[in-house]
This record gives sequence, structure tokens and C-alpha cells, in this order.
Amino acid sequence: MIKGRIKVVQGDITKIAVDGIVNAANSRLAGGGGVDGAIHRAAGAAQLQQACREYDGCPTGQVRVTPAFNLPAKKILHTVGPVWQGGEAGETELLRSCYQKTLELADQEQLTSIAFPAISCGVYGYPYEEAAHIAITTVVEWLKESACPEEVVFVLFDQAMTDIYRRLLHEIVQRQPDCKD
Repeated sequence: MIKGRIKVVQGDITKIAVDGIVNAANSRLAGGGGVDGAIHRAAGAAQLQQACREYDGCPTGQVRVTPAFNLPAKKILHTVGPVWQGGEAGETELLRSCYQKTLELADQEQLTSIAFPAISCGVYGYPYEEAAHIAITTVVEWLKESACPEEVVFVLFDQAMTDIYRRLLHEIVQRQPDCKD
């Protein structure tokens, strides 16, 4: 059952109380701007950077896990989204992989709830509508087959992105056989 397991909220992902917070990281796991910078600052930049140094970065489409330190979560799942290059450089597959690999790792780590930002939609330039569609369809497909995580929250920073996610979530979930009224 999918209905009720996915939420869309507008807010600050660093304040969401879930088991796992997803970080839209850079390949060096070094902290940066946007969501990545906010997560590093809120978690405790020095501690989080030390934990990230245990990895030799993270390739695009993959995920790494660290403790969440000062965040209201158990873990941070760092995933590196693709930079938008016009749609002909494998961006769709790489973005889908970010969500898929993060869900796999959340399952392995037994995280019952996770919060995703809009991966690749900031300075990486991914078109909002396309990115939201990939995010939601990938999560819906995962939840149809897996009981973990029990809850997925998309946490969006602004109203425009929140509206896109809410509309697409409604459209996509309504097409699912187990969600018909």
C-alpha cells in the first residue's frame, strides 16, 4: 500500500524528525551551498566533514551514509545528483539511481522514515517538473515492493516546488491500482 506513506511538505529539511535525512551532496562530500550546506551546518560541519572523509567521495547516482550528529535524525544519506546537461547525458538514469540507491540503503539501515530534498534542482539545474516526476515515480515503485521505509517525506524549500510535487504525487498515486477510491 502506497497511500499515506508519501508526504510532501514545504520547510527546512534540517528540522524534520525522521530516521534518515537525504543530502543532495557534491561528489567530494565536502559540503557546499543549498541543501548540502544547510545540512552540514545544522549537523555540525566539523563532525560531519570528518565522517565524510572516511569515504573517497561519492560518484554521481550513488549514496553514502554518515551519522546525523546534531540533526533530528539517526543518519544522513548523501547522494550525488547529476548536473543537467540538456537531458542527453544520462541524467534521467543517474537521478533515478540517486533515489533507488538511497531507498536500498535506507532499507539496509532499517530506517523507517526518510526525508528527500529535490535532488539536482538547485545549482545542478535539473528541470523541476522532470526531477519531481523521476523522484515520485521511483519512490512509488519502491514502496509497492518494500515495507521499508514506512514513510517518505519530500521536503521542499519553496512554494513553487512544493506545488509541483503535490500535483505530481496526486496524479501518480491515483494511477496506482491499490489507491483507487
